[in-house]
Amino acid sequence: MQDYSPVRYGLDEINGMDQDAFVAVFGGVFEDSPWVAGAAWQSRPFKSNAHVVEALCEAVRSAGRQRQLALLCAHPELGARKPLTGYSAREQDKAGLQQGQDERVALLADLNRRYRDKFGFPFIIAVKGLDPDRIIECFRERLEHSLEDEFAECLGQVFRIAGFRLEELLGDVDEG
Repeated sequence: MQDYSPVRYGLDEINGMDQDAFVAVFGGVFEDSPWVAGAAWQSRPFKSNAHVVEALCEAVRSAGRQRQLALLCAHPELGARKPLTGYSAREQDKAGLQQGQDERVALLADLNRRYRDKFGFPFIIAVKGLDPDRIIECFRERLEHSLEDEFAECLGQVFRIAGFRLEELLGDVDEG
């Protein structure tokens, strides 16, 4: 995997972006859902990095259930052996999910299938700081949840993932 060092953007630069430029920079933060950045752009001028993050998250919260479901469904299955977006590929690789022991690959495929069959969307977890064993443990625990609890949990995980991705682009989100 190649070294990755993101460009960081300051508030003046972000506030000066037209909508196309803003979507080009922030459109991948929410997996394959550039509409989130398009909606958040309307909240300019941003007063702080935290305001950028909040505007993006609010775009998802206010989008309605169908659009939220589409966002969840845009996420790749964990450990899947198919092309991933740049963010997802890096995150899954760092968590050890792309180096496969055959048994773990088969177990993840089974858990992914069972989860999707039960809930209708992929299992989503912010993998940063987790190892494969902990991820599998969370998978098993969450398979016991209700649909509503798991939908809310997945949205919360999407926000965590976006937060980690935004830290790369913005730096400290509490500054400003």
